[in-house]
Amino acid sequence: MGRVLRDTLKPSTSSVSATTTSTSVTETVNGSHQFKITGYSLSKGSGIGKYIASDTFMVGGYLWAIYFYPDGKSPEDNAAYISLFIALASEGTDVRALFELTLLDQSGKERHKVHSHFGRTLESGPYTLKYRGSMWGYKRFFKRTLLEQSDYLKDDCLSVHCSVGVVMSHTEGPKIFSIAVPPSNIGHHLGQLLESGKQTDVSFEVDGEFFPAHKLVLAARSPVFRAQLFGPMKDHNTKQIEVEDMEAPVFKVQCNTSSSCVGLKLMLLLIAFTGLRFMMATSH
Repeated sequence: MGRVLRDTLKPSTSSVSATTTSTSVTETVNGSHQFKITGYSLSKGSGIGKYIASDTFMVGGYLWAIYFYPDGKSPEDNAAYISLFIALASEGTDVRALFELTLLDQSGKERHKVHSHFGRTLESGPYTLKYRGSMWGYKRFFKRTLLEQSDYLKDDCLSVHCSVGVVMSHTEGPKIFSIAVPPSNIGHHLGQLLESGKQTDVSFEVDGEFFPAHKLVLAARSPVFRAQLFGPMKDHNTKQIEVEDMEAPVFKVQCNTSSSCVGLKLMLLLIAFTGLRFMMATSH
């Protein structure tokens, strides 16, 4: 007497841990603006704390402007220095950025007067502007008496170059690529193959009319044809399939609509339901 042994399945104690990754990327979005100040001598005496502003310019999604104070910004300096600042000109809170203000040497010697925040990022980090109107710069950018005797002033004009690097951070996960797959047109191509009559190797006989077809296509679309044409009981000499209980015009309509996959499927189903008989027409 035999016994049936029943295995008891035990939950696996081993678990596979999936490791995911992400990367935090912090970088600067950089931009610059050149501000030309003409009529310097006429701007003197406008008053301490009075400034001449550049046009606004966009860097990192924020508007910025250069402020030039010909009589200085601080009263305690008694107009002995010019002041130069870069200001946040659009709404924003805690905007972190790096700055560089350069007074250009106009003699061609390229001995520019540079005050840069870029070179000391590791020491103090980016500067944070808390709100619109916050500024970074120097109250004592240059002494006025030295400026007026220098190559920075030419034809009563000054030229200032400003660079801004807005700090941006984002997190990157695994990249997922999406490839658009076009709709299938295989049904149309099969219909064209059927209409062309090329390489046909079997035909349907319907009410005395013959309709050429392809064995491989029939087998791919119907398990009945696959068994009869390529199954264990197949006959390599099968050349003709007789379809009973169907009129030729009806079959022809189905063949014409079979340029689509749906039409081809309907044709095969119709054949299957009405009944078909294989005639083994051997070639002699």
